[in-house]
Amino acid sequence: MIKAIIVDDEFNAIKNLKWEIERFCGDVKVLDTFTDPVEAISAINYLKPDCVFLDIEMPEMDGFEMLNTLKYRSFDLIITSAYDNYAIKAFRQHAMDYLLKPVDSDDLIEAIDRIRANKQKNVLGSELKGLFEEWREEGEKRLALPMAGKTLYVDRNDILYCKSDGNYTEVFFENGGKEVFSKRLKELEDLLGQGFFRVHNSYLARLNAIKEFVNHDGQYLVLCDGTNVPVSRSKKGELLQMLNG
Repeated sequence: MIKAIIVDDEFNAIKNLKWEIERFCGDVKVLDTFTDPVEAISAINYLKPDCVFLDIEMPEMDGFEMLNTLKYRSFDLIITSAYDNYAIKAFRQHAMDYLLKPVDSDDLIEAIDRIRANKQKNVLGSELKGLFEEWREEGEKRLALPMAGKTLYVDRNDILYCKSDGNYTEVFFENGGKEVFSKRLKELEDLLGQGFFRVHNSYLARLNAIKEFVNHDGQYLVLCDGTNVPVSRSKKGELLQMLNG
């Protein structure tokens, strides 16, 4: 549905255009009509139409003055005028079309077709942008881990914790699996980034996998699968600050 507003100081011109729209453009809904451009300004800013049919020569304020007063301009503009000498200025205002009065039905249909195509293009652009954002976020969550003779692609949220083993790192997953990463723990810490914390010189834990912090019989974490991970004294304060927000 294309939501439209008509602004014209001649009541008969509004009546005729509205009749043409209702007869030939079934997916266009006229939200309101105005003979006073000052009143139209408030309505356009509030109603945020998809399209505005605008006359140029009006007594209190001409159409171009009205356009320059608007706060909301994210609509397709169709100029309706009895004169053709405003065309260049109209297209400088990014008018979608310029219809001479009395408005011809074929010209009106063609103008609405342009608006329909422009609206579809904007919807498609928004959908593609959203899709690219999803792909980007998915790419940020997934991690390429070089293992012995292979590269493992994993979701960060599948990793519970990591344990240093000299020049290698053991990676433990929520599903109970384990893989050996062929780099030091510090390199994996840099790859994982936010959401993981170096709780011990030899351990890196996923923060939202932590179920409990135990402060007796040695300091350690209990993860969501029941695994205990030691916490060094030097990391305790910073860790608790992160967990407590």
